[in-house]
This record gives sequence, structure tokens and C-alpha cells, in this order.
Amino acid sequence: MLDFATLGEEFFKPIETQPLKDTFLIHKNQSLYNKIGLDLEGNALLKVASGEQKFQDTQPIASIYAGHQFGYFTPQLGDGRSCLIGQTNGYEFSLKGAGQTPYSRGADGRAVLRSSIREYLCSIAMRGLNIATTEALTLVGSETEVYRENIETGAIVMRTAPSHIRFGHFELFASRGQKDAVKKLADFVIERHYPECQGNDKYVDFLAIVVKRTAKMIAGWQAQGFAHGVMNTDNMSILGLTIDYGPFGFLETYDPHFICNHSDHEGRYAFDQQPGIGLWNLSRLADALSSLITGKQAKTALADYQPT
Repeated sequence: MLDFATLGEEFFKPIETQPLKDTFLIHKNQSLYNKIGLDLEGNALLKVASGEQKFQDTQPIASIYAGHQFGYFTPQLGDGRSCLIGQTNGYEFSLKGAGQTPYSRGADGRAVLRSSIREYLCSIAMRGLNIATTEALTLVGSETEVYRENIETGAIVMRTAPSHIRFGHFELFASRGQKDAVKKLADFVIERHYPECQGNDKYVDFLAIVVKRTAKMIAGWQAQGFAHGVMNTDNMSILGLTIDYGPFGFLETYDPHFICNHSDHEGRYAFDQQPGIGLWNLSRLADALSSLITGKQAKTALADYQPT
């Protein structure tokens, strides 16, 4: 059973993956595979990585969250084309492109090969650049037709991270006034990922560490010329990891106003805006934790962001 599933069904929905047609393994990240210590080879790995077979009989789930998208709050989002399928040795496994979930909002839940290759390669590159990131373990191709601007072939990326929890998970329950759920989620994250946060001020310490981790991640982005493109709060990892490689880009020549997302008409997520947006997003997380910490405590924690 996934640790995340122990939180209870108000945090997720169980789903069934929808396998692709005539799947084949394009690539396996061997160094990550070795680090995790995964014991899946050949056809067995392909079946799990394509959603054709459950990982250690674990029920796949899609989690629910909210988020600020381009500055505006969307009260319900969720894993629309990804799902958690299992965990081992401190890593969760997530499939992106394995079909619709209850949170797909009318979309097909699929990923195309073109963007999947970009995500797969970039997450590996970011690890090589020493920038905190979720990682890609496998890339699976198929003969399934997926309709975008043109007909493309479907693919699935298996992503790994110690946790896939986002700022938006906290925002969802805070916006609904479900203070017990916010506390339950915070306790869960602290117990598993921030054990150094103990005592009466553990929630303040928790926010302070997330602030510093996020600051270091974004400093890495700026140093390497990486533009994320969609810095919505639902795309911000509670562990300070780069997550959700969508319309990302790298600066070929220095252009502080570089915008990699063609739908970002106002330039909210332009390259030179990323540090400020990081702080804005952390402020929304602090708001979501307001039932656990005071405004003064939040302000003190957030003050560490810019110096870091």
C-alpha cells in the first residue's frame, strides 16, 4: 500500500490505468534504477512502466489538490493524467500518460512521445546540473494515436520522487476550511520527510525548510538559465523539487524576459520573474498553513527566502 493512501480517501481516488497499444520500452535510466534498487527486468518492467500490470499489487491512485494558476485560485485540480502506482526504498512511482482519472476535467489523460522525451531528458539533465528534481525512470512508447494539434503517438513516463505532494494539496483543504486535514497532511509530510522538525514549533520549522529548499532550487534554475514556464502552486513540490516539466526551456543567450510558455501572454512566468513567483507561491503555502502557524511566524520564515 502507498504511504500516501494511508491519509484516507478524502485525499485521493483509486483508479485503474488504461494501457496503451503495442507498448515498447524506449529507455531505462540505469543509474536511477540502480540507486533505487528496483528488482524488475525485461517484460516485467515494461508491464509496470506501461500500466499493464500493478506494481507489487498496489492499487493506483490519483490525488486531489487545488492551486493558483497564473495568479488565480482554482478550487479543485488533481492528478489529471498521472497516478501513483507504488513505492519502494523511499521512492514513489508515478505514471504520466496512463489514461483518465476523476480529475482529468474532460482531457484524455494521455501524454505524447514528443513531450515525454523532453521531460525524460530534462529531468535527467537537471540531476546532472545538481538542481533538485523529480526523476524519470523509464520512457515507454506505443502505437496508440493521441490527438493534439496533430495526431501523435502516446507515451508514458514513469517518474520517481520521495513524495509528489504539492503546495496545492495544502491549499485544497485550507480553502475548504478543513483544518484537521491540513494538520494531518502536514504531520504526514513532517514525519516522513522532515523528521528534524519536532517540538512545539514543528510547523514553523517545516515552512522554514520548505522556503529554503525552494529558494535553492530556483537559484539553481536561474544559474543554469532554466525557465519552468508554469509555476502554478499546484506545480510546486513540498520537497523543493523541480516537478511538472511542461513548456520548459533553457536560455540559449541571456534574455531576462524569456518566456517559454506560449500561453503565458502576460509574461507572469518569464525567466526574470521566477524568483519573485517562488516567494509568491511560498506565501500561498503559508496562507494554507495559517491554522497551524501565526502570521508573524510565517513572515519570519518567508524572510529567509531572498537571502537564501
